[in-house]
Formats: sequence, C-alpha cells, structure tokens
Amino acid sequence: MTTSTTALSQQLRTELTVVETLYRAFSEQNPDLVDAVLAPTWEDIPLAPGQGPGPAGIKPIIRMLAAAFPDVHITIHDTIQAPGKVAVRAEISGTHLGELFGIAPTGKKVSFPLHEFHTLEGGLITTTWHMEDWFGLFLQLGQFPPQG
Repeated sequence: MTTSTTALSQQLRTELTVVETLYRAFSEQNPDLVDAVLAPTWEDIPLAPGQGPGPAGIKPIIRMLAAAFPDVHITIHDTIQAPGKVAVRAEISGTHLGELFGIAPTGKKVSFPLHEFHTLEGGLITTTWHMEDWFGLFLQLGQFPPQG
C-alpha cells in the first residue's frame, strides 16, 4: 500500500469507529460516549420533539430510550463509506417496559429500522440526517402517542 492509501484506509477505519461509538451510546445506555465523537456544533436533523441542539441535546434522548426500552440495542446491518461520510442501515430493538411519548409500557418486544447519513470532519461527527420508522414502532405497540 502507498502512504496515501494507508492514510485513507486509516481515516475510514477511524470514522467508522466514531460512528459505531454513537450507536454504542444507545446500546450501552452511556450518553457520555457522545462527548468523544460528536462535534460541539453537531447538527441532528431532524431534532426529536423537545431535543436541544448539539451533543447535550441527544443525551436526554438516549436516557429516554433506555427508560422506555431497558434492553435497547442498535444493530448495524450495513454501512457505506466515503471519506468524511458514513451511511448506516440499522435496527433499534428492545422491550417496551417504560413510558414512551406518553404510551404506557406494553411489555412488547419491538424492532424498527433506522437509516442515517453522517458527515465527519477532524474525527468527529458534524451532522447526522436520520429517519426512524416511528409509524412501524407505534403499530407494533398497538397505539400512537396522545395528540395535542
């Protein structure tokens, strides 16, 4: 391998590890892991209801999911990479044992897909665009969050 090929390979491995650490924060229920992988100005698009900006804004979301699904786990099925970009196809699973968006615990085991596109700079995630199948989750739970 040439020096530039080796450097590129190392960059890609580092960026993938950074993205995997973001998902580990959820699966390990350790919100502080995001401090090492999210840029201080990280943008999460779209923000969850009530979510604040930056790394501090995702920590309550991690705690909320852990409270609703104490066995929450994110499984990464596929990644596609280019320097500074990582696309992820993943699945969130767990048992609904705590309140979620006003829905009382159902005890149901659920799983729903997650698709995200991350941009990275300087070894940190700067932007995440994401889409979770919340509709599919609510169908599995047998109810939707209260409106209004």
